Amino acid sequence: MTTLTNTTITLAGAMNKLIGGQHLNRDEALEVMGYVMRGEATPAQIGGIATALRMKGETRDEITGFALAMRAYSNHVVTEQTNLLDTCGTGGSGIHKFNISTASSIIAASSGVRVAKHGNRAMSGKTGSADVLEALGVNITLSPDQAANCLNQIGIVFMFAQLYHPSLRHAAAPRKELGIRTIFNMLGPLTNPAGADRQLLGLYDRTKTETIAEVLGDLGLKRAMVVSSHDGLDEISISAPTQISELQDGVVRTYDLTPEELGLRRHSIDAIIGGEASENAAIIRSIFTGQEQGAYRDVVLANAGACIYMGGAVATLTEGVQQAAAMIDSGKALAKLEQLIQTTGELGHVS
Repeated sequence: MTTLTNTTITLAGAMNKLIGGQHLNRDEALEVMGYVMRGEATPAQIGGIATALRMKGETRDEITGFALAMRAYSNHVVTEQTNLLDTCGTGGSGIHKFNISTASSIIAASSGVRVAKHGNRAMSGKTGSADVLEALGVNITLSPDQAANCLNQIGIVFMFAQLYHPSLRHAAAPRKELGIRTIFNMLGPLTNPAGADRQLLGLYDRTKTETIAEVLGDLGLKRAMVVSSHDGLDEISISAPTQISELQDGVVRTYDLTPEELGLRRHSIDAIIGGEASENAAIIRSIFTGQEQGAYRDVVLANAGACIYMGGAVATLTEGVQQAAAMIDSGKALAKLEQLIQTTGELGHVS
């Protein structure tokens, strides 16, 4: 979709601009990330660019340019992109919650929303979406063709980020050595391999919800919610108000949402802490089987409700929460999980 334009900016030139407090325009950012994706930037240059951007503050055009380049160098799942939802967070909250967006995506799919979930192994927490799905029995290593078949057959697929963004390996060592949040933390949720046009995106930085919502609009999304709670979650919280920047029809509006407005009880944030992959998998199963009726269920209802709302299946967030509860209570969410396990297993054995 994106043609990489040739600009005159070099990595040194970009570094000088950023250190001087100047912003890169979109084409310059796209070209700089192109150097990274092609392996033409040294680890020192990658670390320097990322640090300078962080210190200056990343702009809408810079984030969009980086995301466009990363999309151009990724592997793609070819499928119908209309009314296709992704849900994920940037991580970086420092709160070791269980896998809320993963559980929410399955519930949304059980309600008829087409879901192309993009995720990775643990970066900031103990357990990433890939880890917990693997523990649940899902085959997370589908090829792009297999992923497209899975999505077409059952309305949901998981795309393991490491398999779809091989060029990002060039930035892996500098990111790890820096040990700080940089623009790279934001890029995963902005680079869905199936081109999802709807998204619930959790963000660790409340000052950037509007910017990221605008970036999603620049990337062609029709509807999106960028959420960041007042207690530090990159999810819709049931412990505090959540700041939401909602994109619809090219317009972004920002507002706060409380658990009570969704018809949910307020819980301590400690009540949604998770653990290792096997523990989080057990939590998700306990929610889907109806055994869990407390904070774990309520936080999933809040986020699954937003997914269903973003997918256009309901008119309001509150109706989305009610629909999510119905999917759990009817057994449809559990059935969708079992279908995902079975289908990915079968597709993985097809040569």
